[in-house]
This record gives sequence, C-alpha cells and structure tokens, in this order.
Amino acid sequence: MELNLVMAIVNRDRRETLEGICQNLKLPMTVTMLCQGTATVEHLSIYGLVPTEKALLCTVADGEQTQRLMRAAKLRMFVDIPGNGIMLSVPIKSVGGGRTMAYLTDNMTPGGGKPKMEFSHELIYVILNEGHSDEVMHAARSAGATGGTVMMGKGTGSKEAGKFLGISLASEKDVVLIVSEAGKKAAIMKAIVEQAGPQTDAAAICFSLPVSQVAGLRQVEMEEEETPAEE
Repeated sequence: MELNLVMAIVNRDRRETLEGICQNLKLPMTVTMLCQGTATVEHLSIYGLVPTEKALLCTVADGEQTQRLMRAAKLRMFVDIPGNGIMLSVPIKSVGGGRTMAYLTDNMTPGGGKPKMEFSHELIYVILNEGHSDEVMHAARSAGATGGTVMMGKGTGSKEAGKFLGISLASEKDVVLIVSEAGKKAAIMKAIVEQAGPQTDAAAICFSLPVSQVAGLRQVEMEEEETPAEE
C-alpha cells in the first residue's frame, strides 16, 4: 500500500481551513506546528506579498487520499498559486507495527503496488544552531533556492557524537525546510555545508528526502514555460 507523509506550509490564519479538509477526508492523524517563512523582501515584493507567520501541517495519507487532499487544497485554498502556500508528499517506506498500520489506514488491508520513485523535487532538511537561519538561507539562495521555512526545536543528541563532530547537539536549534528542484539539490546542500556547515557558528547539518508530489511552485513552472526558444 502506498502511504505518504503529506506536508503543507500555509499562513497561520489559513491552517483551520486545511485542518478542516483533512477532517472531511477522515485522515486519522494531523499534526500542526508553528513556523516562520524566510522569503527575502525582494522576493516578496515580486508577488506583492508581505511576510507572515506560517503553520506546518503534517498528515499521513494513502495514494488516493493524497490526490484528494492535494485537489481539495488547490480548489479551496488555491495552494498551487504563489503566495497561498506549498504542499508536498514524501513516500513512507515502513510503518512500526500492525496496529500503527491499521490506525493510519483505517483498518484497510494493505494492497500491492509500489509508489513511483521518480522525483522532480526534494525536501532539504537543515538542522542548525538557533538564530543562524539567515546564514543558511543566504547560502541556499546563492545556489538557486527561492525560499524556506524555519521551525524552532531543541537537540537531544549524544554528548559523545557532539564532541566527535564538534557540534553541540543538546542545545536550542532551528530547523530549515527547503523544497528544491532535484537538479539543484546537490548544489544547494553543498553551498550550505561550505558556507554555514559544522565549521561555522551556524553548525548546520543537512540531508534530503524525496518528494513524490508538490504544489505551490507554479512560478517556477510558468517561468520555464514562458521562456522563448532560441532561434
């Protein structure tokens, strides 16, 4: 059975609408976290936007539910239009135990088939010292990233690993999420490591996850479609 972690980043005043959509689809578990956008003043001005507080909503859905959720978010929230949020799905590889599977799938019998493993986008997950998200985003933008989302957290890693790597894991942390085109992912991660990596005050570490579907990046697609062919 295909299962996805569906993530949506929207303005906080719109989170209840999205939570309502998830409830109408009878999705068993929805978690909402508060976060902050990182778009630059220049980027915001292009689309006539203003910086706002964000909410990150995460839910688990099978393949059909994922399609229905994406469709409902586009129709009711216009999430596929720049400035209305971004939505993505990450394939779930395994689930811990039969009861968990039954809970997440409403006791449906797991069927055959595998999710498509062709990914046009990836989610770059960056963990860094609190207060250094600007350095990380500056590095990411220098390699082609258009924006990101910041969440606050606290590390609980082992002291031995921290000493070995020179990174203080058990301290206040920021988490930066960046959705990137697959072709730009390596360059963005390299820039983050070189400009804001463990050797810097930001002490950022990063990894990426495959994104099977994405909505809200239409401006990139439109720019590609409207680029005239060279004669």
